[in-house]
Amino acid sequence: MPPSLKPVKRQAALGDQVYQALQTHLRSGAIVAGQPLQEVQLAERLGVSRTPVREAMMRLSSEGLLSTVGRSYVVPALTIDDVDEIYEIRFLVEPAALRRVAARTRDAAVRAPIDAALADAIAADAADDAARFRDAAARFRGAWLALVPNARLVRVVEQYADHMQQIRVLTLDDAGVRAIVLRGLEGVAAALAKGDGERAAAAMEDNLREARKAFIAAAALGDAPPPGAPAPVKTQADGNGSGKRHAPRAAQTARAARSTNPGRRSAASASSRSNA
Repeated sequence: MPPSLKPVKRQAALGDQVYQALQTHLRSGAIVAGQPLQEVQLAERLGVSRTPVREAMMRLSSEGLLSTVGRSYVVPALTIDDVDEIYEIRFLVEPAALRRVAARTRDAAVRAPIDAALADAIAADAADDAARFRDAAARFRGAWLALVPNARLVRVVEQYADHMQQIRVLTLDDAGVRAIVLRGLEGVAAALAKGDGERAAAAMEDNLREARKAFIAAAALGDAPPPGAPAPVKTQADGNGSGKRHAPRAAQTARAARSTNPGRRSAASASSRSNA
């Protein structure tokens, strides 16, 4: 056998390609909670047979990014219990992952993609461009995750960050929520610039803690108000002191949560109690 003969590079399996396409689609927030996903329609859109679509959706379901309702898959609506469980995991893994990369990010060249993503997030926030802000925040996470040497740890971080995508889509058009998330990104970036692993881990813990509170409040996932209190309408004052109403989108999430997670405390239960 000639020593120069080397294995050829193979394209990713079709099932993996479909999985990645659907994962990207889910991350975009284009699919709302409770919206059914049908194998036939997806296969036609992707130009493949139903088998790789079924395999990809089963894989996404095993990761908790899809759930089954009848014969369809849907994006599950998150309840307050879901958010608590997701953030419990994120608190365990993300600070630890950041702690491992901080020694490398003292180098400005290594840190450049992180800084570029942060700059884009700042610009997007100033332009009130929520979609661009979500993209920049995702690139910020991807930039530091690319430095983590443990591939299994990276997959866990990505998976549970993906679980929060639907709430990001619902809430990051709120300037107040964006400001909280942006402060968190800036704190993490400042610690990484100093190469301080402990400070970076602490900054990530603060970021997760504040983002969790902001997302829960903006998506109306908190506890019900006292009996007799008026139904809350979430507002965020702009620079002129006027407010933006966010209740309709939160209520939409509530209805989806009620239909897909009837046994858990959800936005739907909080909303219905407040209107009783």
